[in-house]
This record gives sequence, structure tokens and C-alpha cells, in this order.
Amino acid sequence: MTELLFRDDPYLRQSVATVTEVTAEGGIVLDRSLFYPTSGGQPGDAGHLSWDGGQIDIATTVKTDGIANLLLPAEPVALPSVGQEVTQKLNWDRRYRHMRMHTALHLLSVVIPLPVSGGAIAPDKSRLDFDMPEAPEDKQALEDDLNRLIACDMDVTAEWITDAALDAQPDLVKTMSVQPPRGTGQIRLIRIGVGAETADLQPCGGTHVANTSEIGTVRLGKIQKKGRQNRRVYLHLE
Repeated sequence: MTELLFRDDPYLRQSVATVTEVTAEGGIVLDRSLFYPTSGGQPGDAGHLSWDGGQIDIATTVKTDGIANLLLPAEPVALPSVGQEVTQKLNWDRRYRHMRMHTALHLLSVVIPLPVSGGAIAPDKSRLDFDMPEAPEDKQALEDDLNRLIACDMDVTAEWITDAALDAQPDLVKTMSVQPPRGTGQIRLIRIGVGAETADLQPCGGTHVANTSEIGTVRLGKIQKKGRQNRRVYLHLE
């Protein structure tokens, strides 16, 4: 199983690792990975690997067999061998924008307190889909509320609960189509705020900023109708 370095420290940009597998299709598995794999609406990380005698650009990262991160090279070039020590380096600007976006989307689900039916994160424009039969009456008011929350300088932290504890608190799960991954007996929660001042608490395996002040000002984009009861709300970083 790949050790997920990004889970313990999403700000870690460079680290040494060992190649444990090279697939027939040219994917690379490391024993410890900085690279977040595509899941939960967040794209897989890109970056760079280097080793004695070689280097390669990583286009994206996906999960393989549910337990390991598979790094996919940007082009077919010579790959490191199994057992080779490599230095992995993130495309940090892209990852950090994903972190800012992801935390902002959690807060968007606070100012629009409706079930979330889908979502996608990108560096410049992200979205959440809501079970929202009617469009909001005042989009500007929602944007103002969101930016006020962001400006509260709330800490963003991770904690863990058991599957049974989550089952006892089903309201923590805001997403309708994606359920938290199970199988290990524990589920990761992301908390925005502290104690009684908590603004949001929900299951999430993605990467986030440490404080909402890092998000900066955001802007709500188009709100599109997608089906009878679905509205798609776009979010932009300013």
C-alpha cells in the first residue's frame, strides 16, 4: 500500500521515494507518494520524477486496485526501474489552487445548505451541483456570504471517526452520489472552524488549505439548470 504523504502534509512539495512497481502500460507506483490521485471531484496531481540517470514529467495520478497511487507519465520515455530511488516534485501552483478551491467548495455547501449531487475541481473554475429546484433569488448575497466566511480566518483540520459513528450521524454526508470510502473502519473528516465555531464538518479525502484566509476572494459564476431539480453553481478564484 502506498504511504499517502499528501494526507499528513498537503504542503509537502518534494520528497524521496522508492519505485515498487512499473506497470505494463507505463504507470509508476511509489512506496510513498506526494501525488493525490483523482477522486472525489479533485483531479490527480501532476509533477516531476528524477533519479540517477533519468527524469520524467508526471501528467496525472490515479488509484490502482484501490490501495496504491499510479503515476502516469506525460509521454512515453525511459522509466525508472523497480527498487530505484527517485525524487518526486509536485506541480505546486496547480495543487495549491486545487487546495484553495476544494476548501472554498466546502464553504459553498454551507451558504447553499442543500444536498450536493455532484462536483468538480479545477485550477481556475470549479463547480458544485445542488438538488435545487429553483435558482437562488440573490446570487450576489450568496457570494457575499461566502466571502465573509472565508474572511473569518478559520482553521481547517482533519480528524477521523469510525464507520459506525458516521452511520449514527448521516447528516455529515452532504453528497448524494458519492459516499465516503469504507473498508478500513475509519473515515476522514474535514473540519472548518473550531468547536462551537465550526462552520463545516464533512467526510473528505482531498487536500485543503490550513486556514480559510488562504483561499482569497472568490466569485460565483453561472448558475445553470441541469435537470428538473439540479442546479450547477460555478466558483472562480479571483
